Amino acid sequence: MQPFQRAHIDTVVQLAAQGADAPAAQAHDEVIRQSWLRCVQQHALDPTRMQEAVILPSARLREHQDQLEAFLHIARHGLESLYQQVAGMGYVVLLTDARGITVDFLGDLQPADHLHRAGLTLGADWSEPRAGTCGVGTCISTGQALTVHLDDHFDATHIPLTCTTAPVFDATGRLNAVLDISAMSAPQAKASQHLALQMVKLFAHQIENADFLHRFRSEWILRLAPAPQFLDVNPDYLLAIDAQGRVIGHNRRAQLLWESDGRRPLLGRAYEQVLDAPFAELGRFVQARPSDQRAVMLAGGRQLLFMTATPPPVRPAAPAAPRERQRLPAPLVALSGGDAMLDRQIERAARLVNSPMSLLVTGETGTGKEFFAKALHASSERRARPFIAVNCAAIPETLIESELFGYLPGSFSGAGPRAKRGLIQEADGGTLFLDEIGDMPRPLQARLLRVLAEREVLPVGATRAVAVNIRVIAATHCDLEALVREGRFRDDLYYRLNGARFHLPPLRERADIGWVIDTLLGAGSDGIAPEARQLLLARPWPGNLRELRNVLDYARAVRGDGPVQLADLPEWSPAATRPLPSTRQAAPAGKGDSEDAAALQQALRAAHWNVSAVARGLGLSRMTLYRRMKRWGIVSPNQSDSPALH
Repeated sequence: MQPFQRAHIDTVVQLAAQGADAPAAQAHDEVIRQSWLRCVQQHALDPTRMQEAVILPSARLREHQDQLEAFLHIARHGLESLYQQVAGMGYVVLLTDARGITVDFLGDLQPADHLHRAGLTLGADWSEPRAGTCGVGTCISTGQALTVHLDDHFDATHIPLTCTTAPVFDATGRLNAVLDISAMSAPQAKASQHLALQMVKLFAHQIENADFLHRFRSEWILRLAPAPQFLDVNPDYLLAIDAQGRVIGHNRRAQLLWESDGRRPLLGRAYEQVLDAPFAELGRFVQARPSDQRAVMLAGGRQLLFMTATPPPVRPAAPAAPRERQRLPAPLVALSGGDAMLDRQIERAARLVNSPMSLLVTGETGTGKEFFAKALHASSERRARPFIAVNCAAIPETLIESELFGYLPGSFSGAGPRAKRGLIQEADGGTLFLDEIGDMPRPLQARLLRVLAEREVLPVGATRAVAVNIRVIAATHCDLEALVREGRFRDDLYYRLNGARFHLPPLRERADIGWVIDTLLGAGSDGIAPEARQLLLARPWPGNLRELRNVLDYARAVRGDGPVQLADLPEWSPAATRPLPSTRQAAPAGKGDSEDAAALQQALRAAHWNVSAVARGLGLSRMTLYRRMKRWGIVSPNQSDSPALH
């Protein structure tokens, strides 16, 4: 224990014995001293006991995330925008639920070990009863935005941290989440965090408003502000009104304004009890009139505000029969025959088909990531525009820049005499699918990040960027977080791509594999004999859907009339019945790599160093396999067959 930690413990012990007026604690704000007392008297925490952060296992974390799934999609843009403001200053951005569990995180993943030990990570429990006085826990207890700086923390373990938080309330006035920025070190003066506090409060307000507008998009929405200039851009107060003129929702600022008079709650009040104007004249506050002509007085004449009223969209006539559950888009439905895990991914995807956020699809090679991306595109409003698929592992590193971004004539050695549009421009208006994104060379990741952030592309040799309107879906079999920690993938690009993640199950774990077999055989097929079907169902399918399709194509090619028989299937050797090293195992250099390298080398020797055959068996491109051989130092006796990898 360090001397500064011992001194801090002595201060807290003195406060516990003497109360909030203990002389040793007077250097701390009243809200901090009251929190210390709660920790001792209500939460029974021992100030002499230093505890590491509590991190929930992934299954329990997912339970907390699932309860806020729709809200997390809305809040994500706010978190990314806030992180852009504080990145490079040592901060991480956390979002917790109302119980203090970290359900979203943005920060530098490379020094992940010390962030994890400090609790600045997904799944960390920052509730006051668990962690003591801290930014999140004390914000939950008080409902206030605040900074808990260095030795403001109850637990001496957390003294190096500075944590600035703001509450995010739902449309009924209940705490929904807490937005937090934290740093592992900071200047001694607590006043150094004043700007951080204002930023967190601002972004919490914006997230709160975005969630409100999404929730009440089918109702009358009133936007109000003290001045007309920013009324339609950034209103202070939001109210949702039903057809009878009753308040059915509000943001936090509106609640504080209208409930400051000590009267009954704002929720449920009649329009005339809120504003000094008849509900029947609400139409004169629509946006068509100049904002300075939309003044309205609070009920009771207490304050003048300016207001914009947005009517609900026109609703279609109710059907005569009870409305059935909204059907999922047909292209997405066609991906599953009833597998529960895949169906859950499809249901989530259906809610995001027209969202502008980037999506990340993960899963072993051959699990159908590109089919999933195509189904998302075909289900969206972009379906009439191009779907451009780019395999980042298959394009040689020397060409990938010009292929993606395009080039001007003569911009580099080998450039053609005419300008060429890159694949990103070809996807304008549609969807850009970046397969094997983990294999994109790091120097090009910064350029791709600019495309995602600015929605513009700069061709090679050009000085003026070209605007593009694209939806980006990336896919990988790699653990991108591991690549980030190793410095091989940019953390800011990872966060841009990971707006929402979908994981596709391997074929061996799917409950609908029989349906998959029948679907790949096709409607005009004569089917498959029971013995052949049983063998296919028993296979581990290391190559997943791609391997199964190849087997069925082979069977159709060699069979005669009638259903596919056992004799029509390929002759699998005993070695071939064992899964080859899957792409899930073939992670970048790290734990377990020696086993993966040995398994790959054994597969190459068994195939007499036929790289193409092994690549097909693994469901990889030859370029990806060559890169792994180089990474693990595997040298083919036929070195002349290997392309130069730079």
